[in-house]
Amino acid sequence: MSQRKLLLATNNRGKLDELRVLFAGIDREIVSPADVGLQLDVAETGHTYAINARLKARAFASASGLLTLADDSGLEVDALSLAPGVHSSRWAGPMATDAQKIAYLLSQMTAVPPEQRSACFCCVMAIAAPKARKIRLSSGSWQGFITMEPHGIDGFGYDPVFYLHKFGMTAAEIPAWIKNHISHRARAAAGARRILLEEHQQTP
Repeated sequence: MSQRKLLLATNNRGKLDELRVLFAGIDREIVSPADVGLQLDVAETGHTYAINARLKARAFASASGLLTLADDSGLEVDALSLAPGVHSSRWAGPMATDAQKIAYLLSQMTAVPPEQRSACFCCVMAIAAPKARKIRLSSGSWQGFITMEPHGIDGFGYDPVFYLHKFGMTAAEIPAWIKNHISHRARAAAGARRILLEEHQQTP
């Protein structure tokens, strides 16, 4: 039954895998756009994570007829006036690979000393029902520092250069089970799970 499904509105394989873990155990079947035969690319034209998450959630919910969860996230680097921010996925070019994104980021920070390389991962999740006007939001953030070079092979995006002093490792080196408890996306997901529980209780 469609009302028992949750569509994850992303075509990013790394993000999709992470979200499936973060929402494991909820009382809904988790599906991807590919699972339901949906091909949709929503332009992220908003100037905030919340606006972009809303745009994606609404578009995918309307196109699929399913309860939909979308997220928008980005890396904010203090020394770069909080860039790349909402442009994180496209900052190095619309078709840039993760390696190219990292290389471009590091090229912009060659003169920045280690103690001034503080950064934050930010995430906003939006949950939209197909016919409901209200879209509910949950957010999370994660503090760290940008390394001088990549370390680690796990994760995706900027994880290999996002260093966590507490663990002495980057987000691409820490075990996945730890990351999925402390990351920006994990923190946003905790709030989103509460919203989904409320949605479940309201569904006849």
